[in-house]
Amino acid sequence: QVQLVESGGGLVQAGGSLRLSCAYSGRTFSTYFMGWFRQAPGKEREFVAAISRRSTYTVYADSVKGRFTISIDNAKNTVYLQMNSLKPEDTAAYYCAAKRTFSVLPGNSPGDYDSWGQGTQVTVSS
Repeated sequence: QVQLVESGGGLVQAGGSLRLSCAYSGRTFSTYFMGWFRQAPGKEREFVAAISRRSTYTVYADSVKGRFTISIDNAKNTVYLQMNSLKPEDTAAYYCAAKRTFSVLPGNSPGDYDSWGQGTQVTVSS
């Protein structure tokens, strides 16, 4: 089992920046990918970005490409999501996820991931 705890959410004006953190612990040696998802009220949870444990592979949703950056610091057991040029449509609860089943690619569906954090709220005002 992997435990995930997100932090760093908050209220920011459009065009601003936030950095989310996800501290992970537990059976992390068997984790292949880490990902970020988000869920707005009344909408399904959607993929944002993912990264391999060794940082050799990253992938982003088209809606955040060029604005968000995912990174991982294994020494600190932390995954980050740097969010720049935020838009009101980025408002959502953001969730960190871990994929512990082997695959070449991380997948962009919530069902591809095994462990989840409790989420952190990001609100972007216009």
